Amino acid sequence: MVFPEYRPRRMRRNETLRALIRETRLSPDQLILPLFVMPGKGKREEVGSMPGVYRMSVDQLGREAQDCLAAGVKSVILFGLPEKKDPMGSGAHARDGIVQRAIRELKNRAPEITVVTDVCLCEYTDHGHCGCLIGDRVDNDTTLELLAKTALSHAQAGADIVAPSDMMDGRVAEIRATLDEHDLSMVPIMSYAVKYASAFYGPFRDAADCAPQFGDRRSYQMDPANSREALREATLDVEEGADILMVKPAVAYLDIIARLHDEFDLPIAAYHVSGEYAMIKAAAQKGWIDEKRVMAETLLSIRRAGADIILTYFAKEMGRLLLNA
Repeated sequence: MVFPEYRPRRMRRNETLRALIRETRLSPDQLILPLFVMPGKGKREEVGSMPGVYRMSVDQLGREAQDCLAAGVKSVILFGLPEKKDPMGSGAHARDGIVQRAIRELKNRAPEITVVTDVCLCEYTDHGHCGCLIGDRVDNDTTLELLAKTALSHAQAGADIVAPSDMMDGRVAEIRATLDEHDLSMVPIMSYAVKYASAFYGPFRDAADCAPQFGDRRSYQMDPANSREALREATLDVEEGADILMVKPAVAYLDIIARLHDEFDLPIAAYHVSGEYAMIKAAAQKGWIDEKRVMAETLLSIRRAGADIILTYFAKEMGRLLLNA
């Protein structure tokens, strides 16, 4: 048997050689840790469906920020659980709302942390939908003003990046115009440009207490069957002024991440969502998989598909693994 002159195994013989030609690399700088902030003091409650993930009160954020920095993770995204909910989600843009207080706490205790804020109404509405209702229908245009007010309140509290996740048409343009009118033109928008109506969000809705009280979100989140539509959605957000485009979920939509990476020259983010995280944790607890290796391989696959930024509940664990490699 005649072998070819080129033998790929030559460069796989040891870790030094493998690392020398490694095409895709992960860094803690590329990771964003989601944080759930709740009312009260001294509170830190583990989310039952997400082992290792906690809801915490504002006063606990300083310690969490220091843990992130120690793991090399320099960015977080905030989700708030308000004390009260109402039909219009007014707590989302309250000056002393839960996220607004959290931003100020983080900026005071760990100013080097980049604070991203999720801009949506679902956690604040008593019906659990991402916008205002007319009857049982989410009204797009009425919602835009409230989303812009929410983004403005976050930016005025000190948020470094605002991230609208509602999937209303035109919300990026409305937020961009509002920020610019208030001398906040340097605050970037990380748009959930391509957010699918996914079954992988279940544990998140448990953590954030934001499941819809009736119906579902398929009238505004995308159909999982569609990929060309993802390009149309992302194009609209680019035209409206988005600075970063996000795909959510990540692992089940690696093809979409790759298409956006090839089509656009903006940074691409991907959200490794709660269900994707919980499945790894559950299988690891059963002893069926090596958690650290599966975590690393999964996040590497998201990066390899084209994501520049990864939002993941594994951020601290992955950061520590990378720092100690």
